[in-house]
Amino acid sequence: MSSSISRQLVLWLAVPLTLLALCGALAHYVNSIAPAVISSDKRLKDAAAAVIAHRLPAADSVLYAVHDIQGNLIEGDSRLAPVSGEGPATTQIDNRGVRSLTERFDTPDGIRLVTVAYLRSSAEPAARYGFMSTLLWDFVQLDITLVLVWVGIQVGLRPVKRLREEIAARSPQDLRPIDESSVPREIAPAVVTLNRLFGTLRSSAQSQQQFIANTAHQLRTPITGLQAQLELLITESAALPVKSRLLTLQEGIRQLAHSANQLLSLARADPTVNLTAKNQSVALANIAGEVVARFFDRALQAGIDLGARLNSASIVADPSLIDDLLSNLVDNALKYTPAGGSVTVSAGRSDGKAFLSVEDSGPGIAEEYRERVRQRFFRLPNSPGHGSGLGLAIVDEIARLYGATLSIGAGAAGRGARIEVRFP
Repeated sequence: MSSSISRQLVLWLAVPLTLLALCGALAHYVNSIAPAVISSDKRLKDAAAAVIAHRLPAADSVLYAVHDIQGNLIEGDSRLAPVSGEGPATTQIDNRGVRSLTERFDTPDGIRLVTVAYLRSSAEPAARYGFMSTLLWDFVQLDITLVLVWVGIQVGLRPVKRLREEIAARSPQDLRPIDESSVPREIAPAVVTLNRLFGTLRSSAQSQQQFIANTAHQLRTPITGLQAQLELLITESAALPVKSRLLTLQEGIRQLAHSANQLLSLARADPTVNLTAKNQSVALANIAGEVVARFFDRALQAGIDLGARLNSASIVADPSLIDDLLSNLVDNALKYTPAGGSVTVSAGRSDGKAFLSVEDSGPGIAEEYRERVRQRFFRLPNSPGHGSGLGLAIVDEIARLYGATLSIGAGAAGRGARIEVRFP
């Protein structure tokens, strides 16, 4: 998972700012607290030397006591006890903090322990309280600074978030260049590169579209001509001896034309080809009416009742692709429905979503095959004719191109199949 720029910036600022606050606290301690402690310790040493020299201190803030090596008080303040260790230490007398120092010296009567204590003035606790208050305030300021920095970063990154949302809101077909004047200078190079990529994709898609259009023309023209020539040849009396072979050839060419059209439809449904598709508002009822009219003669010859239930509904799409989608559904339904059956094409709106559906009274699609029939070149077992297994693959590809859902189920009363495409 990618790291957050804003989080990294705050962390990079938090570490040096914390060190800076600690350095400031140390400087404050050295300048305010340490001199008082050093001065107090010097006075203790001077007082201890005065006691040893029998020059007893007269200041009220300095106390002393002399003990023998066993700790018995010889003279001085009984509240003072010798302190262990070397150097001054902090003790308590009458709930007051004192700095005390014990020195050893030799006398004719033995070793004596001289303890002196300096009652800290009210200024020293105040200085310590001021130091702690300053330290606390420094860290409060640090927290407030980091919060303000976080807010500033979030506000500063708004143009980046707007750019991300603009790109995310686009459909795969929308390759318009991004307005470079509306982005900050820091990310302008990335936008320029992105626009260059969009341009490359547009050029590539246009080249593929042109190739498909040229291929369709080059395939359909000779195949159509060949079919026309065969139809004329079959009617000739000289062709009677080989008429059955010519009919077989005619059926093969018809299958070839059908397969070529399906392959071209599948290629046109590819999302990479449709990046520059000219999508427009499409009335599904109009498309459905045209498709039903186109297949009406075929249904009549096969003895199939082809009908339609059409209601108003529109989507934004390429009309030719929606025509391909519905044509393949109707073609499949007519292929699998026996004579005397029915095929119903429906278009409209349900639950707020536009839909197209084709329902037939044929053998239906078993549940275990309903996912596999979406695959290219897959045909149901015992399928009639010589199809290529591309019909539902084309439907599925076009449906996914427009974010639609393709559902395959049973028809009315559990008979036949009902295939529905529901658009978002």
